[in-house]
Amino acid sequence: MFAWAKKTLADAVGTEEPIYGPSAIQSVAEEAKTTPYTELTRDDMKWIVMNSTSVETMSFYLMSDSGHLALAQVIYSNVAGIRTTVQFNTKVFYPDGSKPHLWSSTPLSEHEFSEDKTAFYAKDCAVELSEDGKSYSIKSMNDQKAIVNLKVTQSAPGFVVGKKGFSYFGTDPANPWGSIRHAFWPRCVAEGTILTQDGPIDFKGKAFLSFAIQGMKPHHAAARWNFVDFQGPTHSAILMEYTTPPSYGSTSVPVGGVAKDGEIILGGASCSITHTKTLLDEETGWAEPAESKYVWTGTTKDGKPVEVVMEVVLEKRQDRVDIMDEVPGFVKKIVAGAVGTKPYIFQYIPVQKAATLKLKVDDQEVTEEGQLFVEATFISGMEGSS
Repeated sequence: MFAWAKKTLADAVGTEEPIYGPSAIQSVAEEAKTTPYTELTRDDMKWIVMNSTSVETMSFYLMSDSGHLALAQVIYSNVAGIRTTVQFNTKVFYPDGSKPHLWSSTPLSEHEFSEDKTAFYAKDCAVELSEDGKSYSIKSMNDQKAIVNLKVTQSAPGFVVGKKGFSYFGTDPANPWGSIRHAFWPRCVAEGTILTQDGPIDFKGKAFLSFAIQGMKPHHAAARWNFVDFQGPTHSAILMEYTTPPSYGSTSVPVGGVAKDGEIILGGASCSITHTKTLLDEETGWAEPAESKYVWTGTTKDGKPVEVVMEVVLEKRQDRVDIMDEVPGFVKKIVAGAVGTKPYIFQYIPVQKAATLKLKVDDQEVTEEGQLFVEATFISGMEGSS
């Protein structure tokens, strides 16, 4: 079958795409060689609200002083410009696994955006960006077992890798048919509560924000994802890496950065996640990580070399999420015809031994312990799954 016909079929029913090769992705990593990162303005936090198949996700990761860790997330999904679904997710992990985690995923109705696209509203839900562009308020009363009332405020600038943060997909660079972008607030402070059936949980502490835009079908964009969020007393380090399916050359695209209060130490695509030890998960067939190594390299604004390394024993996973069970129905529909698609998220919060970040700026070395949240997501391609 001609490549264009396969592409049309893949778009229509979600099947695998033909092999275009690595030249069909214009990775933001190439742009980052000359522009490692760009600090965000208020305008950079606008929802795009695409008319084509896309997923826009605003995710707040919270690490409370009490030891609780939580996720508050809005997922806005468009299927081929025909149907839009919106979901609000809340997940709370309890300190040391003392209680089973709380999970809430509720569909939202009557959704809309502010005129300038910086605020999202739905029935009993609001996520609003402040006038100065430095904080978000997140409120949801859609599920009585997880009533969210939070505020997340930058303590370091936000950034995108490269100029605008986008990687583009397509055989004609001038007319891409897909895109992925991540915008980060790497180091924030959080305040407020998540009210559960056992009472309120105070989320005063640290936070991280990821605003992701995926302008194509999820399983066409990536075969797997890796993510790490480290929050220490004086430094934060975040890293998001995805690997494309073979249709785009199994290309790895890492984006990340390291920050401290008031400044970004480094940002860019010169970073990596390596699963140094894996274990076969018998139920899914995926080789989940047991030990991982994270590396960030680059330079400060004034040209000093930076190297950051973190090696972690992930301990027992906190959760394994079957994406086909948990996410909105649109995902089931658009991946139903894909061969070899078996999406799972493995989540880890090491608690027995604190994560240690080793930071070297020029000839100055700092070692710092902090809280860690790790995800490894496998979507397709069982071979070489680690």
